[in-house]
Amino acid sequence: MNTFRIALANLRFPANPEDSVSLAEQAIAEASVKRAGLICFPECFVPGYRGLGKTVPPPDPTFLEHAWSTIAPAAAKANLAVVLGTERVVNHALLATALVINPEGSVAGFQDKVQLDPSEEAIYSHGSGRRIFQTGPLTFGVAICHEGWRYPETFRWAVRHGAQIVFHPHFHEAEPGGYRPSTFADPANSFHEKAVLCRAAENTCYVATVNCASAGSPTTSAVVRPDGTLLSYQPYGKEGLLIADIDLSAATGVLAARLKSGVE
Repeated sequence: MNTFRIALANLRFPANPEDSVSLAEQAIAEASVKRAGLICFPECFVPGYRGLGKTVPPPDPTFLEHAWSTIAPAAAKANLAVVLGTERVVNHALLATALVINPEGSVAGFQDKVQLDPSEEAIYSHGSGRRIFQTGPLTFGVAICHEGWRYPETFRWAVRHGAQIVFHPHFHEAEPGGYRPSTFADPANSFHEKAVLCRAAENTCYVATVNCASAGSPTTSAVVRPDGTLLSYQPYGKEGLLIADIDLSAATGVLAARLKSGVE
């Protein structure tokens, strides 16, 4: 078995931008102690996801550069890769993105959020393009929140380009009167967690979805095997790291590779 250990940072929503950096540093250090080779954070964790009633200071490129330059050395000290849910400003446009940091602290690049939920279009701009990343024996892609729930091609593209796992940073809090699950992919719950099972099975890849910890959240952090079965999930609303060992040899990508329509 060719295994790789990942950590999903199922953390509380940061109190402010500075708190997001502090929480990220602490989680990276803890993931290192637990011998993870990579840690993934929720959507826009630094400085905090905008919208849905959250109060986050206006976009600040200077703060973001400081945050990234603080977290990168933490990754190097811990000797693990980081998929950091964050945001960036490009040509005066605010993008939701994931910054990928290599284990030695260098920047591997960004995966911007390409497909936005309609509710986000007044806040964020659409990104463009997709890419895959490598750390040690692990090849991975990133599909952020809405684009992973509703656009299967975001996962398929990554797997067809060699990804063994697709990370899915998202942000999802309880809504008034909404169903509050206690087990993953409960039939009474919304479609979201079921979609994660489908993304894994239809592409024969691992999927790691990561959310913030909050009371009554309809989704939680979880890892799904390439056959669409659940490997593990974080108890709903419980802060902490979800640690999982994935078998890279099981992520064949065979079903993604069989696509004949040419549509990705």
